[in-house]
Amino acid sequence: MHLLTSIAPTAVSPAAPASGMAAMAWLLVALPLLGAALLLIGGKRTNSFGPGLATGLSWASFGVGAAIFFEMVSRPAGERAQNLTLYSWIPAGPFQLDAGMLVDQLSLTFVLLITFVGSLIHVYSLGYMSHDVDRRKFFAFLNLFVAAMLLLVLADNYLLLYVGWEGVGLASYLLIGFWNWNPPYASAANKAFIANRVGDYGLGLAIMAMFATFGTVTFSGVAERVSGASTTMLTVIGLLLLLAACGKSAQFPLQSWLGDAMAGPTPVSALIHAATMVTAGVYLVVRSFPIYDLAPSAQLAVAVVGAITLTMGAIIGCAKDDIKKALAASTMSQIGYMMLAAGLGPIGYAYAIFHLLTHGFFKAGMFLGAGSVMHGMNERVNMRTFGNLSGAMKITWATFLCGWLAIIGFPLLSGFWSKDHIIESAFVGEGWRPWVFGMTTVLVAGLTAFYMSRLFFMTFHGKKRWLPGDHPHESPATMTAPMVILAIGSVGLGGLLNFGGFTDWLAPATGGHHEHAEPVLPLMVIIAMTMTLMVIGVAIAWMRYWRDDVAPEPSSSLVRTIAARDFFQDDVNHGGLVVPGRALVDTLNYTDDHGVDGSARGVAGSVGAMSALLRRAQNGFVRSYALTMLLGVVVILGAVWVVQ
Repeated sequence: MHLLTSIAPTAVSPAAPASGMAAMAWLLVALPLLGAALLLIGGKRTNSFGPGLATGLSWASFGVGAAIFFEMVSRPAGERAQNLTLYSWIPAGPFQLDAGMLVDQLSLTFVLLITFVGSLIHVYSLGYMSHDVDRRKFFAFLNLFVAAMLLLVLADNYLLLYVGWEGVGLASYLLIGFWNWNPPYASAANKAFIANRVGDYGLGLAIMAMFATFGTVTFSGVAERVSGASTTMLTVIGLLLLLAACGKSAQFPLQSWLGDAMAGPTPVSALIHAATMVTAGVYLVVRSFPIYDLAPSAQLAVAVVGAITLTMGAIIGCAKDDIKKALAASTMSQIGYMMLAAGLGPIGYAYAIFHLLTHGFFKAGMFLGAGSVMHGMNERVNMRTFGNLSGAMKITWATFLCGWLAIIGFPLLSGFWSKDHIIESAFVGEGWRPWVFGMTTVLVAGLTAFYMSRLFFMTFHGKKRWLPGDHPHESPATMTAPMVILAIGSVGLGGLLNFGGFTDWLAPATGGHHEHAEPVLPLMVIIAMTMTLMVIGVAIAWMRYWRDDVAPEPSSSLVRTIAARDFFQDDVNHGGLVVPGRALVDTLNYTDDHGVDGSARGVAGSVGAMSALLRRAQNGFVRSYALTMLLGVVVILGAVWVVQ
């Protein structure tokens, strides 16, 4: 078993000017962006070759990333970070900002994850979307998303990161609402877009605060000047960055959009909500470690948000019968583990990224497996109408099995290595924190084993609960091949990274080096508790959803109702935001209609009335004018007589 280590902060080495393959890093973004442009501008003329072109360009981007990686590992540790300046972006007097890319261990880790898993999802989509008349547009949006996500993680400053951040938001909106002819799907896209705008507002304010505090928004500039800032200002910036991360990574209290986002095509769920977009918030926090290391209150807030979200996600996952929404709740919970790790400070940054990598493989694989099940079950998502699909869909079952074992932390599989690092790190510290955070991670590990086993058993085992006309069958090779590759990663990637020294390799980019740290409980006790709760969770799920018959309708208990309705998050949002927002809009409309417009209409009416009177006097008849003159003479004579 691995030993627990902590990462003590140290100075961040400046990045050297890019050379070799790193100088070609711009191709990482340019290739998928070119694919999106060609498919969107080319229109229907690209229908025949567009999906294949988009897939090929995504793989080409992965090839560039792999070449940069192999060149990077051949360099000494202190020379691996390189900065590629593209051009002078904002030359505005004293504010000079270049568009540049930071190619270091952290950004390249994300590049390889995004391009490899993203390319596999492109391949899967060739089969999944083969009958969609707008598949060319779908692949254009996939390429656009990959390009925006790569820009986000490669940017060497917060403002360029913000451009990629917004690009990812746009692409996710287009993909979630791809079937926007269905009103609920369009509403789900709008909900995701609006929730992310709240987080984006936080990121925008954080960037403004950085410029006001440090005079720069580059990563290197912030790291150099952060020690001279006040703790209060750093805390404000850290909390604003956390708000941004909550929106993009579906963390409390901005998590309600994630379940509804499952309305999009299943490849979208795998790409955006498992391996890439929802991890952007974790990347933002880890990349901003110089700020959080000197703002302990903001850092604690990150850990608290992670702990709340991982617990809520697990409880919600126990109550979902929709296979994709159950996986979405699981994603929320697993991202919570990563946020908690990032909030632990130097000890957790590398472990958050470690779990992010393994999760990208096993969760993407399970989302694609869910799509395969839907493909064979007339696009249904209700697991209560599945059961005993293991025989009819052997490849889907086997690949899903690997993902299930990985996420519950089965010994020696990927999730065992990455999640257990976070659990052990949570028990390090003083006071109440290791007990609260540590026990939370252990208890949720048991819940994870239960709800993921529930999902697996309800879908693939137990008695058949198929509907009339169901003929489940295996998906085509274009769909199953990516699932097999992701299943291999689910089994072996964690051990490869653990024994390959991934955290040591990543440490220079997260500002630290390794030191031994002791948890408040013996390591073997923590492992024993985690494994025991895992076994209990699997056993309970086996008894209720494999051995016993699954009821056609769920129970109506209060606890289940609360969990199934996502802790009434939509109701809270409706009561706290929608209702007051509508009241404010109605008030403004009334004020505008009866106040501003009413005043304008009153003035216009008065002028109109006076004009009507004047029109009567100016009628064009001589006799009227003569009478007016006579009346005038009478008035004048009368006035003279009165005066005299």
